[in-house]
Amino acid sequence: MPFPDRVRALTEANAAILPSMLLCDFGHLAREIEQLVEVGVDGFHWDVMDGEFVPNLTYGMPIVAAARQATDLPLDVHLMIAHPGRYVRAFAEAGADVVTFHVEARDDPAEVLAAIHGHGMAAGLACNPATPLSQIEPYLDQCDLVLVMSVPAGFGGQPFDRSALSKLAALRQWAAAEHHVLEIDGGIHTGTVADAVAHGADWLVVGSAIFRSDNYESSVQQLRRTAEPALAARLSTGTQ
Repeated sequence: MPFPDRVRALTEANAAILPSMLLCDFGHLAREIEQLVEVGVDGFHWDVMDGEFVPNLTYGMPIVAAARQATDLPLDVHLMIAHPGRYVRAFAEAGADVVTFHVEARDDPAEVLAAIHGHGMAAGLACNPATPLSQIEPYLDQCDLVLVMSVPAGFGGQPFDRSALSKLAALRQWAAAEHHVLEIDGGIHTGTVADAVAHGADWLVVGSAIFRSDNYESSVQQLRRTAEPALAARLSTGTQ
C-alpha cells in the first residue's frame, strides 16, 4: 500500500526524530507541539497504553485528535494495548497517520494490519526486546513499518537494551526489509542514537533526551549531529 502523503514525507527524512509525547506537558499540549515544530522535529510519537497489555495507563483518541488540530506533521500512534483491532477506526478518525501495534497482542496481526490499511493509514508491527523476530517475519509483507523496542513496553525513561541493534541489523538485511521503515523506541539519546542509525533505524523515537533537557532545540540539534555520521556511513555502504 502506498504511504499516506504525510507519512511519505516522513519516510524521506534522514534519521527522522519523533518526540515521544508521553513525557510532554499535557497541560500545555498545543504549546509543546508548537515548540517542537519550531525546532524541526519530523513528527510526533504517541504511546497509548491500556493498563492490561502493559501495567500502565496513558491517553487515547482525544489527545491524538487534539494533536491533529495543533499540527500538520505526521502522528505516529503506538498501541501498547491487548486488543488493537477494536480501536483502529477510532484512531483513524482522530487523525493518526501511522498505527503500530504489538505482535504480542491478542488480536490476529494480519486482520489488524488489514484494518489499518483499510482506514488509509500506514501499518506497523512492534516487538519487545524478549520477542524473537521470527514472530514478525510472517507479516512483513503486510506491514509498512517495524518498530523495534529497545526497552520493554510500558514505561518511559528505561535504559537502552542493546539486543535491539542486532534486530535492526537483521531486519535491514532481510530482502523485504528494504521496503519497510525501521523504527526504534526506548533509551534513545546522544549515547545510543549513532548505533541505532548505524544498525538500520530510520525513525528515532526520543523521550527523555528531549523532554528532560533544558532546551528542546539544542537537544534535537545534538541528536541530529550525532546521528548524521552514522547515517552517512550506512548509506555509503548501500545499506538503505
